[in-house]
Amino acid sequence: MIREIITYPNKLLRTKSSDVEKFDSELHTLLDDMYETMIEARGVGLAAIQVAVPLNILLINLPNEEDIQAKEDLIEAINPIITHKDGEQVYQEGCLSVPGYFEDIKRANHIRVEYLNRFGEKQVMECEGFLSVAWQHEMEHLEGHVFIENLSFTKRQKFEKEWKRKLKEKK
Repeated sequence: MIREIITYPNKLLRTKSSDVEKFDSELHTLLDDMYETMIEARGVGLAAIQVAVPLNILLINLPNEEDIQAKEDLIEAINPIITHKDGEQVYQEGCLSVPGYFEDIKRANHIRVEYLNRFGEKQVMECEGFLSVAWQHEMEHLEGHVFIENLSFTKRQKFEKEWKRKLKEKK
């Protein structure tokens, strides 16, 4: 089922998510719904809080060489923790909760993440480049942050002004 993606400045996006404790059919339904929602919205990542569920869950599904998001490449991460990060990279990011806005964001280049899969089994992943960016971006959502908070003061002021104008035009 496709769920509604909440958008900035919805206060729920500021919510710190809680750990998942039950690995059951309800969790599996949420994961499946999140996947359908992310693909429908043409995203490469989605945190549960973006569909108004404050749980430490995120999905990442980067396109392959043929520009296809193959379901077998899907990462379903529950209660993820970054245990190591190093290096630096700048990548132009966008967000399904801030549609139509893109900006260069500085992040670690290499990270190591520990998480649980949908069955509660521990997983470990090391990554760099775009996959590392996606992990860090989605994990910020779990902490109650949105990528625009990484902007310089001047860029953030400009964004807020343009975003308010855009919201007014929609009404």
